[in-house]
Amino acid sequence: MTKAYSQMTTEELNAELAELRVQYKKVQALGMHLDMSRGKPCQEQLDLSMGMMEVLDSTSDLTCEDGMDCRNYGQLTGIREARELLGDMMENNPKDIIIYGNSSLNVMFDTISRVWTHGVMGNTPWCKLDEVKFLCPTPGYDRHFGITEFFGIKNIPVPMTPEGPDMDIVEKLVAEDASIKGIWCVPKYSNPQGISYSDETVRRFARLEPAAPDFRIFWDNAYGMHHLYDHHQDHLIEILAECKRAGNPDLVYKFASTSKITFPGSGIAAIATSPNNMEDFLTYLSHQTIGHDKVNQLRHVRFFKDIHGMVEHMRKHADILRPKFEAVIDILNEDLEGLEIGSWTKPLGGYFIMFSAMPGCAKDIVSRAKKAGVTMTNAGATWPYGMDPQDSDIRIAPTYPCLADLTNAMRIFTLCVRISSIKKILRDREAIA
Repeated sequence: MTKAYSQMTTEELNAELAELRVQYKKVQALGMHLDMSRGKPCQEQLDLSMGMMEVLDSTSDLTCEDGMDCRNYGQLTGIREARELLGDMMENNPKDIIIYGNSSLNVMFDTISRVWTHGVMGNTPWCKLDEVKFLCPTPGYDRHFGITEFFGIKNIPVPMTPEGPDMDIVEKLVAEDASIKGIWCVPKYSNPQGISYSDETVRRFARLEPAAPDFRIFWDNAYGMHHLYDHHQDHLIEILAECKRAGNPDLVYKFASTSKITFPGSGIAAIATSPNNMEDFLTYLSHQTIGHDKVNQLRHVRFFKDIHGMVEHMRKHADILRPKFEAVIDILNEDLEGLEIGSWTKPLGGYFIMFSAMPGCAKDIVSRAKKAGVTMTNAGATWPYGMDPQDSDIRIAPTYPCLADLTNAMRIFTLCVRISSIKKILRDREAIA
């Protein structure tokens, strides 16, 4: 039976540390360069969509079902076929959807920029207010936090629970403070924990009573179809329908894209929202563009044909990713279980696994791994302003490396976790002594 490090004597820990240091030097001598810093699709995943390059050519009919020539101007909200496809993907009425370019992150940035200068549905532009705040479920997605930070909006951490954000705190804050204008959410297979919001959490979001009339939930359903298993999946209540039932139809901006379904640099993004919000969006969008890339929209529709084609396509993604996620979990279990020096999530989908180290160890673990040839996401990145008060959270991104490289990287990672943890325990004992 594995003995917890905290239960070992100082002599036992020093002996263990000496052996681990020998292993670490051997690893360093290998000169490996393994990148696990971002949640990118691997080449095999990108290859799944190469058929998109063949569905359209110079002889193709590029006319939409309604007669629109996709090569020309027009269709501000996107072609009807694309709105129907993404409507099925997002579980929303196609009439409530606007199709954008390749990046949902760009749509989110653009949305913040627009309300910063022009406000939400006639309310005071945020740039004219003394202070604007945003709630950030934490740990969370660093690029979300980076958008609001860029505009000088104050990011306020809200703890994540196994059910989603701590709704007691969310409800209290938004009801009491009119300067809180929004909240970032990754509701399904969240980045980085892989948590999906419970039914109760979604219903409580739909029934929020914010003090600010221009408060909006930024609902980034980036991983809505990104299951690892056919029959063991998380399910999420559809937020727009729930808001409508609760009498809060305008509360949510819901974002999605095909970035991790087809090509991240050449996908299509969309927002789904209420008719009132839609009118607000189209008012500014009509000044910004005459229409997004309709040829790429048509390419996606012709490739998938319908939602069933997309579901089958995502099964192929799962076949590639599932062994990688299982390898990470297996190695964490084999190397660390019982030592009581960390915990980790076991998601059923998405792109990340969250590792929680002993407090005060995350930065050292990530630094030590990099010196051994493994680049991880920066410690603290999953917190607003990069400041993890416990110095504990580390995001593991298993998707990009091949399985052999991932296995090597995880062995190095667990080795670094063990070394950093022992050093922390020994320092704490010396401080007490």
